[in-house]
Amino acid sequence: MEPVALLSSVLPPSVVAVARLADDDAGPLHASEETAVARAVETRRAEFTTGRTCAREALSSLGAPAEAVPVGEQRAPVWPDGVVGSITHTRGFRGAAVAWRSAVRSVGIDAEVHDAVPDGVLDVVSSPGERAVLDRLSAERPDVAWDRLLFSAKESVYKAWFPLTGRWLGFEDAELEPAVDGTFVARLLVEGPTVDGVVVSSFAGRWAVGGGILVTGIALAARGA
Repeated sequence: MEPVALLSSVLPPSVVAVARLADDDAGPLHASEETAVARAVETRRAEFTTGRTCAREALSSLGAPAEAVPVGEQRAPVWPDGVVGSITHTRGFRGAAVAWRSAVRSVGIDAEVHDAVPDGVLDVVSSPGERAVLDRLSAERPDVAWDRLLFSAKESVYKAWFPLTGRWLGFEDAELEPAVDGTFVARLLVEGPTVDGVVVSSFAGRWAVGGGILVTGIALAARGA
């Protein structure tokens, strides 16, 4: 599956996604973006630059100004007025997704290399109940790195959560339940934000695997959209 198709498969049609597998022909950065990687090593600078290039291509496709996307609080991207979005990068994959705020209130995406997390990581990012669910799913679909999927989905949850709250959300603050049909639900264990007059108590998302990459995505639709 092509990288854009892979990322788009976990998002609704109201969200525009762009993805690249390499850092060729990326950039240049805007001055307001440059400060975020002024002292970064070359690999970090390259992935950041390609992520911002993907973001501008996505903004242009959406019909929004393809302008700078500087780094804001907690290193979250700062999008043009009226736009929500998310950026991700991992080894061999960079992507961005954007939508109009009138249709989607928040977006969270994450990409990971599709293999098991390092020893000890799962115990840090999951609860005993979540690990029991992963054991069951592993027996049903041993071809999926469910521990990596859980990690990625919680990253997407945080990216969708932060623009709505401006607050930190730990791995232990959401109980994740993935399913073999390519979906997942994250039930918040802390007070959720009020969006369009309704308290958000959970996030629903999708996951997909292709070309050795695992992607997860969340798009919180505007009420009535």
